[in-house]
Amino acid sequence: MAENTNTGHEQRQIRVAKLKALEDKGINAYPPIYRPTATSESLSKTYKDLPNDTETEDIVKVAGRVKAIRNSGMFMDIYDSTGKIQIYTSKENSPQSVKDLLDLIDIGDIIGIEGKVKRTKRGELSVSTKEITMLAKALLPLPEKFHGLTDTDTKYRQRYLDMIVNDETTKTLIKRSQIITAIRQLLLGQGLLEVETPLLHVIKGGATAKPFITHHNALDMDLFLRVAPELYLKRLIVGGMSGVFEIGRNFRNEGIDTRHNPEFTMMEVYRTYNDYTDMMTLVEQIFETAALAVNGTTDVEIDGKVIHLKGPYPRRSMADLVKEYTGVDFMDIQTDEEARAVAKDLGVAIEDQMDWGHCLSAVFEEKCEEHLVQPVHVIDHPKSISPLTKEHRNNPRLVERFETFMNTWEMCNAYSELTNPLDQRARFEEQVRAREAGDEEADMMDEDFVTALEHGMPPTGGLGVGLDRLVMILTSNLSIRDVIAFPTMRKKQS
Repeated sequence: MAENTNTGHEQRQIRVAKLKALEDKGINAYPPIYRPTATSESLSKTYKDLPNDTETEDIVKVAGRVKAIRNSGMFMDIYDSTGKIQIYTSKENSPQSVKDLLDLIDIGDIIGIEGKVKRTKRGELSVSTKEITMLAKALLPLPEKFHGLTDTDTKYRQRYLDMIVNDETTKTLIKRSQIITAIRQLLLGQGLLEVETPLLHVIKGGATAKPFITHHNALDMDLFLRVAPELYLKRLIVGGMSGVFEIGRNFRNEGIDTRHNPEFTMMEVYRTYNDYTDMMTLVEQIFETAALAVNGTTDVEIDGKVIHLKGPYPRRSMADLVKEYTGVDFMDIQTDEEARAVAKDLGVAIEDQMDWGHCLSAVFEEKCEEHLVQPVHVIDHPKSISPLTKEHRNNPRLVERFETFMNTWEMCNAYSELTNPLDQRARFEEQVRAREAGDEEADMMDEDFVTALEHGMPPTGGLGVGLDRLVMILTSNLSIRDVIAFPTMRKKQS
């Protein structure tokens, strides 16, 4: 970083001296309030028809960060949250207080300007300075390359700098907010209730994942940061709510790569008297709505490919896709031993304890996902890998579950929810045995959840959508770190 170099240290010293000069003049360089009356966006709209070389009598107050200084301060570019505003200061006609302050302004300072609106001879809409107010004296310089950071560690660790120098970063984060808002409005409009459930769980459950563990001092007990809100949301369905959703953070103690961050944003939805086919329709509505909200179209380009988000999407069973891309029909395989042998023949790494369902899933992941560019619902997953899902009504080896893929990425996971308490207990017991055999990601027995189901849960469709990946698709970003404001970083070495 520039501030750690000798040059950066010298620049800081110069800026500190300018701060002292401001204080000597009785100027508070960090005032408590300033009230702009206009923004870059509002000026552009209001004065879009103002002719070149014209100055109005309209007085406005604008504020923003200085990003360019030209002709010894005669022209400055400041940026607010909506864009650039050019500031013009006449050295001949300005009061001495303005001239004195100009010499103490650096790139990176935040200033307020009061003046008349004008358009220059070259057609640049500007504010002609009448008064300057220092709002925040920047003691550290911006990165040397004004148009962006090339050091990725700085880009993610000091996101505020990335936002200051890279407009695309700010636009992405704004789009993220718009996407989540659009989805929330869609679900609320369909009568679902937004709720909040605990982040600290006594029992790890709701997803196949390795949890983070923390300790509560007052209760003297270990707790898990939630890997999924599913089991609490379904308790609300048991309690009588007809449809709920939650948008919030989940935590999984797993690797970091371009599609995974240890804390990430999920949305889960549960609606009574629905099944997984209804959830497919809802997924299509969510993706279309979000795309239109931020891009105005359901076609989006990412990594040189155009993804078509307009539904309906094809529905393909996992076994059918494996047969298409490997030639092997797993539905004809009857034993776990044969499934393991076939998977190994296909070059897929298989462990000795893996059953038919885990082998099918592993082959799908290894041989099929890379082909799934356009949106597709991958339906009818193996029962053994889906402990919270209702058994398929036509095949006891399968469950009524789907994952939607696009750009080769898994985007969501959805079920016809398992509502039979006896079946759920048996599935949990299978998970417990898997944990005892060394599977840290397997679920634990949740007696209270089984008790809830024994009080009766209506037929319900459930859906979980990874919102970070959806934002990646809709903003054409290939790294999850580019769509999370503050991604998890390794501790900085001193």
